[in-house]
Amino acid sequence: MSKQVYISADYAPNDGDQEVIDELHTWGSDNKHKTDFIDTAQVASGSVSDGDDCRYCDLKAEFNRQIKASSAVIFVIGDKTASRTAGSGCERNKKQWYECTCTPYKQNINGTKQCKAINTYSVTGNDVGNVNSYSYLRHEFEEAKSLGKPIIIVYNSFYNKASWLPIYMSDYEEEAHPFWKYNALGYKVGDYQYIKAALGYE
Repeated sequence: MSKQVYISADYAPNDGDQEVIDELHTWGSDNKHKTDFIDTAQVASGSVSDGDDCRYCDLKAEFNRQIKASSAVIFVIGDKTASRTAGSGCERNKKQWYECTCTPYKQNINGTKQCKAINTYSVTGNDVGNVNSYSYLRHEFEEAKSLGKPIIIVYNSFYNKASWLPIYMSDYEEEAHPFWKYNALGYKVGDYQYIKAALGYE
C-alpha cells in the first residue's frame, strides 16, 4: 500500500539537499525499491505558488494541507538548514494588516505588496495556522509535530551531525540518523532499509 510521505528539505539549487530528495524519488519510482513515496512537498507542482500573488501565508496553508494528508514527514537536514530563513518575513501575527507588507513568492524584483491577511483566526486544535514568522522549514516541522505525525529526521551526511540540527529540533537529536552509507561495493547509497523501517514497511 502506498503511503503519502511529506518531504521537507532545503531545495536551494546550489547548496541545498537536492541529492537526498532525488534519491528518495528514485526509491518511489523504480522497480527495485517498494517504498512508494508520494512527495507532497514540491511547491512547484500544481500549487498556489503558480499564482501571481502567492504569499508566505498561502504557502504555509498549502504545507498544512499536505502535511495533514500525509502519513509521515521526512525532514532532510543539511549543513545550511539551521540558517535558512525563507518564509520568516511575515509580521502579521504581531501587527495590523495595514502595517504589514510582504513580497509575493519569487517576485523580489517587483517589490513588496500590502498584506492581504486582513482577517486572521485563533488557532484551535492541533494546528499552527498559516500566519506566523516561522521559516518555511520550521513551519513544516511545527505543523507536523503539532499534528502528531511520525517524524523522520535524516542528515545529508554519512555521519550524525547534531550540530546541523536547528534549535527547534534539538529534542530529536537521538532519533536523527545519517541518510548516506557505503554499500558492499564501496558505493555511496541512501540507507533504504532505515527509511523503510522508519516508515513502518516490513
